[in-house]
Amino acid sequence: MFGAAELEPQKFVLVASPVGSSGRYQLNIYEQVNDRKPCFAIGESKPAAVNPLLATFDFTGICSRYIDANGYSVRVGPSDLAGAYRVLVRSEASDTLLIALPTKAGAGPEMVVARAGGGASGFHKLDFEPGWRLMRRQFSGRNLGHVYLFSEAWPGVTTAPAVSSDTTPGLAPVSVPGLGSSASGSAAAPVAASESLNVPSPSAPIPLQAAPAAAAPLPAAPPAL
Repeated sequence: MFGAAELEPQKFVLVASPVGSSGRYQLNIYEQVNDRKPCFAIGESKPAAVNPLLATFDFTGICSRYIDANGYSVRVGPSDLAGAYRVLVRSEASDTLLIALPTKAGAGPEMVVARAGGGASGFHKLDFEPGWRLMRRQFSGRNLGHVYLFSEAWPGVTTAPAVSSDTTPGLAPVSVPGLGSSASGSAAAPVAASESLNVPSPSAPIPLQAAPAAAAPLPAAPPAL
């Protein structure tokens, strides 16, 4: 149902974003939509710290922020795996890993999509493993507000798992309070797939009505005298 289109990778950054003070992380993807203001700053070290500058101003029309499964999903070749995989950031002492984790039996293997390249804390950059990149989800040739963590082939697998492509419409990235900002920000060009798939459900069948019963015949007139 959905296609995949190339995008400008230099305008995006994958970020391991802290979840409060829990010590856990989640994936954020920031996009620099235009050059009016910088949306993020990346440090020079490895692992690289990321300063989410978009949290300091109303970034509507300037930046996009993809923060959950409404904004990103996994795709391998022609298979949209939104319904079969979820994305998890796993923090270890020596590294931070971005994992594609199967949610259905037989969906496929657990896959390492990106890593920080060393132990880190705070907001820090995740770099794709070889073979992985970002692509834009499309529907009927229209770019959507949803991006793929994309690989041409299943990493380390000789035979592709029998996975059914997901047919759930993609949603535009949502903005929730966080990072010190409650402003919503999304690119103007992408269109949510749900807007393109607003097909009314078929109407209920009309019950058949029984034909009216035939009228009883009138009694014959008496014979004339």
